[in-house]
Amino acid sequence: MAPTARRLVPAAALDVPVALVLWALSPALLGGCLPHPASSTASSNRAAAPPRAAGVSEVASAPLGPLQVRKWRLGNGLQIITVPDASARSISYVTTFRVGSRDENAAGGQTGLAHLCEHLMFAGTRGGYKTGEFDRRLEAAGGSANAMTSYDFTSYVDDIPPALLADTVRLEADRMVNLELGQGDVDTERDIVVEERLQSAQDDVDGELEELVWGQAFRAHPYRWPVIGRMADIKAVTKDRVCNFYQAHYRPARAVVVLAGRFDEGAALDAMAAAYGALPARDEQDAAPIPAEAAPEREVRAAIERPVPADRFMVGYPAPGLGAPERPAYELLDELLAGGPSARLPRALMVDRELASSVDAEVAQTRDAGLWTVVVQAMKGTPAAAAEEVMQQEIARLIAQPVSVAELDGARNRLATAFWRGLSSSQGRADALGRFDVITGDFRTLLDRGAAYSRVTPDDVTGVARRYLGSGARSVVVARPKGGKP
Repeated sequence: MAPTARRLVPAAALDVPVALVLWALSPALLGGCLPHPASSTASSNRAAAPPRAAGVSEVASAPLGPLQVRKWRLGNGLQIITVPDASARSISYVTTFRVGSRDENAAGGQTGLAHLCEHLMFAGTRGGYKTGEFDRRLEAAGGSANAMTSYDFTSYVDDIPPALLADTVRLEADRMVNLELGQGDVDTERDIVVEERLQSAQDDVDGELEELVWGQAFRAHPYRWPVIGRMADIKAVTKDRVCNFYQAHYRPARAVVVLAGRFDEGAALDAMAAAYGALPARDEQDAAPIPAEAAPEREVRAAIERPVPADRFMVGYPAPGLGAPERPAYELLDELLAGGPSARLPRALMVDRELASSVDAEVAQTRDAGLWTVVVQAMKGTPAAAAEEVMQQEIARLIAQPVSVAELDGARNRLATAFWRGLSSSQGRADALGRFDVITGDFRTLLDRGAAYSRVTPDDVTGVARRYLGSGARSVVVARPKGGKP
């Protein structure tokens, strides 16, 4: 399911030499929400590591094109990833927390807390700044702030001029532990989220299809409820529930801060050690691991009537998590089947048979096994069953007849070009590095992804297609026109 954003946040193979060529081209009622007393708060791209700031230790380092990526750790568990780039003009400062909708208590009616907490992180802090001041201070200096929530993580993105770095470090360190919420803050943001849910799910056919596909595919895993939360839970939220969620999940040891762009690495680490280093480690044990679920286990179906001109349907197939060994091959499978107008499914459905007017697909970026979703808009007069049958025929053909080297290379080149383009900006790098580090456990999984595409063989594609798409297990939801046949 697509992440839920406070505002839209851009997300973030060729062999390495070609990839580098591509790169070169390119008024509230105050109430505490504090678990503890308030805390106070490059000459070349491939430069040597800077002198270590007090309390900062380097834990990993790897190249990213002409740049060098380094990972650091503070004594309280905070992890920092730096990607200095002397050619950049700004800085992308991304804080990604290991908390998402998977951490909510659905049985207790508490879905949507991760997303609502993301909204409320722009409220004030105790002794720091007032509600709305975070945005105003960044925007007044030419910067911007953004955020997004997903199943497995929550990210806060600050795009700032270099002169604003020290102030941003202090602001981000402050709200990590000192958030101060009033009932008015909670009421205001809750109403905003209610409206957001109406627009993104209940008044949007694709949003509703996606929610239903995931909801019936998973029986036990937290991926079965929507990231934004269930409407009844959102409306019933209380300030105490939000504060308890914040206190349980927002702390240095659950965060990765990524800096990418134009900054002095040593000075940045000094500033971060000073601002974040005094924050308490809070050694509470995390919740027990959530067992992965291979979903769906079988074919599951549902149908709804909505104001659509013709049948529109979504199919969710089992998919590996972002860090799974077979993930690169699965992403190439997605590219072969649905990666553009010349891919197999659009060509079969839109050109050869003229059964559909659009075909779109997405492999969810999840920690545990998730879904590959395909949404098809059928032509007027075409039942969804006819288009779905052709889809299944194309999948069966790919499993029975291994893809040619030429077709695989074409898909590989398209996928790799998009991959490296996504890493061509400071924000793209910061977003992707934080996301991969939190979801897969190691930012180097991202750095190897381009090379991993080059290692995939036709047999690898056939293998993942047979394993994930060949059993017939899928979650299907069809939206039919109201009061009549398509």
